[in-house]
Amino acid sequence: MRRLILAFGLWAMFSGGFVAAGLAAAEGYAPVRDKREFLSLVEGRTLQLRLFRINLTVNRDGTISGSALGWKVTGDWQWKDGLFCREMDWSGTPIPFNCQLVEARGDDEIRFTVDGGAGESATFKLR
Repeated sequence: MRRLILAFGLWAMFSGGFVAAGLAAAEGYAPVRDKREFLSLVEGRTLQLRLFRINLTVNRDGTISGSALGWKVTGDWQWKDGLFCREMDWSGTPIPFNCQLVEARGDDEIRFTVDGGAGESATFKLR
């Protein structure tokens, strides 16, 4: 039961739940529309969200690896029409394909907004 509750919470997090999208410019976020720019931000770094003990690496080869709440996360990603598109698995729990708007604030924070920018957002620290 505990794992099911955690799985739902993590699925909601990865699908953009919990953190509402706001006005990017007012918050100091700038859209990342180019794959090269995206890779320059994330390559060799860990995307971290401490609340859920999420640590992810987005690799140049199109893979995602890491952990959340102590369980393994794997996935694949691609850059399509200016959006980050990914599909993941969290210890046997599928996280469905979704294309997300990416925004950065400085070089240490990155925000993903589901449904091409129309949905909810999740913000990660870059370490």
